[in-house]
Amino acid sequence: MRYEVLDINIDYQKIHVDNGGFQPKMSIYLPDNSPEIQIDRKHPTVVICPGGGYAMTSDREAEPIALRFVAAGCNAVVVRYSCAPARFPAALLELSYAVAKVREKAQEWNVDTDKIAVCGFSAGGHLAASFSTLWNRDFVKDYFHYQGRENQPNGMILGYPVITSGEHAHWGSIENLLGEKTADSVLLELVSVEKQVSDDTPPAFIWHTFDDTCVPVENSLLLAQALAAKKISTELHIFPSGPHGLSLSSEETAGDPSMIVPECQVWIDMAIRWLKNL
Repeated sequence: MRYEVLDINIDYQKIHVDNGGFQPKMSIYLPDNSPEIQIDRKHPTVVICPGGGYAMTSDREAEPIALRFVAAGCNAVVVRYSCAPARFPAALLELSYAVAKVREKAQEWNVDTDKIAVCGFSAGGHLAASFSTLWNRDFVKDYFHYQGRENQPNGMILGYPVITSGEHAHWGSIENLLGEKTADSVLLELVSVEKQVSDDTPPAFIWHTFDDTCVPVENSLLLAQALAAKKISTELHIFPSGPHGLSLSSEETAGDPSMIVPECQVWIDMAIRWLKNL
């Protein structure tokens, strides 16, 4: 396996954001091709956004997730994006940079360019889903001078995602994302993902637990409903019980015993199968 860490370079002055001097990075995990298997095979690629309420990025939802995808023959990229005090759209542009880099390096990294998915958990799920609805907006395209679909995601994989800025919002994430601009009704609606779904939004794999007391399950339901309204293919799994932030839901990523929920552990295998079938 090849492993490399690359800087993500954004001009924060240009977008009027103070990111506190943080240097966002993307960690690349690439399985080696072998002449014993298929020397020229192309790999599905997942670009992972760990959660953390837009206050930090969790280790529990970073490398352990990447390694499971790599073990299944996928490329994986973990994005350590800017969090508070950085505000919208810093993290969104950083994710766009990462996805465009995957497409730019497709030949060198053996990328299947029809199977590039963004993956996120909790607030990282908001970032992945928000990017999936806003990737082709003018403010993104104009910043990078994109001429086509350089940053297009082919799918999104979301675990217990923050979605809405409405009734069922996880306000801690929204406040960290917007800061003093939470009073801006236009911006507040822009970051409410279910309101931004369009015909250019990619297919989705979504999972949540019904009794999540941190990010209500309605977040995933609202997004699934919006995707269905646009007839965008969606695979949705609501597990009966489990605390927020399960990650792999196993001992490997458990912060404490309550984070081990065997019934939820199947999500990763289902997501890998979904990605390969995009």
